[in-house]
Amino acid sequence: MGWRLRITHKTHVLYQGAARASYNEARMRPPSLPRQTTLEARLTTDSQAPIWSYRDYWGTLVSAFDIQAPHDELTVTASATVETSPPRDPAPPLPWKELIGRTAAGRLLEYLMPTERTTVSADLAAMARERAVGADPLEAAGEIAGWVRDRVAYVPGATGVQTGAQEAWDQGKGVCQDIAHLTVALLREVGIPARYVSGYLYPQSGAEPGDEVVGQSHAWVEYWTGAWAASDPTNRVIVGEQHVVVAVGRDYADVPPLKGIYHGAPSSIMDVSVELARLA
Repeated sequence: MGWRLRITHKTHVLYQGAARASYNEARMRPPSLPRQTTLEARLTTDSQAPIWSYRDYWGTLVSAFDIQAPHDELTVTASATVETSPPRDPAPPLPWKELIGRTAAGRLLEYLMPTERTTVSADLAAMARERAVGADPLEAAGEIAGWVRDRVAYVPGATGVQTGAQEAWDQGKGVCQDIAHLTVALLREVGIPARYVSGYLYPQSGAEPGDEVVGQSHAWVEYWTGAWAASDPTNRVIVGEQHVVVAVGRDYADVPPLKGIYHGAPSSIMDVSVELARLA
């Protein structure tokens, strides 16, 4: 039996001076997927600007809008009601030889290539490959996810949005974003296509209907060993009813909840709040 969750994600941007125009993309609306059904999702702003919707290259729902009138602040509110499923057992993995052959070309190859945030040293890559010796792809994925979590302690505020996988490994601490980036990086190094997932996590597994919490965005990984499987290395769990997927990509750069450009103001301050409620 799954959960029904209500999510309210509000972002307030305060410009340090008037912004004469801004162009924005929001990735805040959960899609319907095999393990989650979006019953309702909407995004609003405090402007009268129309909002266009499309799916980006990676399949994420994007809400795009531009504001041409001068403004000194912007509020974006995304709300959704989503039904999620319990954790699923991963499908049996392909043999390594077949996995490598299936991922040598096409879209999966893009999830094997390193990015700026998922680049690691040759020494660390070699250590990851040693960890995979004698294991099938599914076993290797579990081994690497556990290895990363053993090495990198979850410490809120320890890193920033620009922190890369190697830096998180070297300092041995980070947040869910860093743990996901590092796991993705090492999975790719052993030949397993992996992608970065952005979404929400209800933090209490024992929550009852009616319970509400103040939360935040969360990050985890999906990897392909013949079929996509999902793992939350930060919490050492298989992704299940507490998780709501919003966006996927190669790394965080493909999935920021809100990004854009503006003209006029020298800088801005962003404040974000997320509220989660279990409805059923």
